[in-house]
Amino acid sequence: MSVHKQWKKVTVPEIRGRKGGEPIVCLTSYTSLTAVLLDEHVDLMLVGDSLGMVLYGMESTLGVTLEMMIAHGQAVMRGARKACVIVDMPFGSYQESPEAAFRNASRVMKEVGCAGVKLEGGVEMAETIRFLVDRGIPVFGHVGLLPQSVNTAGGFRSLGREDKEAAQIVEDAKAVAAAGAFAMVIEGTVEPLAREITEIVAVPTIGIGASPACDGQILVTEDLVGLFSGFKPRFVKRYAELGQGIEEAVQAYAKDVRARRFPGLEHCFGTKAPQKKAG
Repeated sequence: MSVHKQWKKVTVPEIRGRKGGEPIVCLTSYTSLTAVLLDEHVDLMLVGDSLGMVLYGMESTLGVTLEMMIAHGQAVMRGARKACVIVDMPFGSYQESPEAAFRNASRVMKEVGCAGVKLEGGVEMAETIRFLVDRGIPVFGHVGLLPQSVNTAGGFRSLGREDKEAAQIVEDAKAVAAAGAFAMVIEGTVEPLAREITEIVAVPTIGIGASPACDGQILVTEDLVGLFSGFKPRFVKRYAELGQGIEEAVQAYAKDVRARRFPGLEHCFGTKAPQKKAG
């Protein structure tokens, strides 16, 4: 008998149908434990390629492999019962051609059992998105700041301040929606632009460093709870400082071990802990 609560699974059509409705709650998840903790509270869990930076200490997401995404996707699926789980397609796994994208995306879908995949890009990826959707693979789009294109973009920065750049992002969003994506992330854009895109496109927009007007929001969970301390983007709100708590716990443990206060007899097998004297 399962120890998990019985939840109704959130589906891709349900996410798509939330356009203009109750905001969609999204967070990243890379492990089974995190998935169990998030599952009751979020609508969508993204197995993001941000795991390269958060878990593996990479400087960017470019070193993440398809095998890494599949392994972490499988872990998340073991802990997720309710949330819609989407897996990022890593750099190099879908840009070559629609056919190559389908081979890799179908492998992710089969081996992970997730509800869909996410890929970055706008107008230039519309054909690939349509190719995948037409063949039964739900696609979560991603426009604005594209972490996988950080080298060509000249680093991480907010986008859409200039008219030409803003117009291109709007065209990207329109193309992604028209190609059949069920929703899209808008990342790192100025607020008025993200608001405008949300009003224009017919599918839900999920903001990160974008606008409160988006149809939903997503953050990296480790940023939200204070576990990732490499840097803190402006758009992150810390809801906890677990990293500090872990460090303090480890410091206390180290002191106890060095002072031979841990383990005590109560932590050992085949012994009886000393009884405290009354009075």
